[in-house]
Amino acid sequence: MPQLEATPEIDFHSEQYKDAYSRINAIVIEGEEEAHSNYQKLAELMPDDTDQLMSLARMENRHKKGFQACGKNLSVEADMDFAREFFSELHNNFQVAAAEGKIVTCLLIQSLIIECFAISAYNIYIPVADDFARKITEGVVKDEYLHLNYGEEWLKANFEASKAELEEANKANLPLVWKMLNRVDADASVLGMEREALVEDFMIQYGEALTNIGFTTRDVMRMSAHGLAAV
Repeated sequence: MPQLEATPEIDFHSEQYKDAYSRINAIVIEGEEEAHSNYQKLAELMPDDTDQLMSLARMENRHKKGFQACGKNLSVEADMDFAREFFSELHNNFQVAAAEGKIVTCLLIQSLIIECFAISAYNIYIPVADDFARKITEGVVKDEYLHLNYGEEWLKANFEASKAELEEANKANLPLVWKMLNRVDADASVLGMEREALVEDFMIQYGEALTNIGFTTRDVMRMSAHGLAAV
């Protein structure tokens, strides 16, 4: 019977780890900042839900501070210029949709794509994180499911009126996730996060969200293929 190789210990203080972490940590900080800003914008567009959306925005701001503390704990300065450029296409698409009053597109970008991206990244990161970051991330991921649920419930309640715009927004934005994953492939690997696991977890989270909203399994497969076409 072949012996299983022991998983090598991650050196959280090596220069290679810190270099990769400077970008990954920046991405999660910027992701929470994007979410904070996006929920504030949605609160303006959806006055009936202002209180709930502002509460979500405040939660995202707390998450950002938690991840900033993770970087300080490892004496790593987050590469925020990299992170802002990393999110730039999704950021711009959200801003354009918001300016046009396209609430459905905004919700798909923030409440589905960004939240599912965050949840999948945190799920894969938690088992390989340092002790301090693990505690922070475990608390954050519980909140992210609440944020995903908000978008799901609103889109489910407005599914028929939203369906065509959701499909269009999916086609325009899902391929960006694959471009983003490709850009952090090497850095994620240094942190012990496997790209295949990230992709699989994202597809599961995103597919379940689309199903919960009202899409059929066939619809979900077709919509997911728009992302795979970008690989």
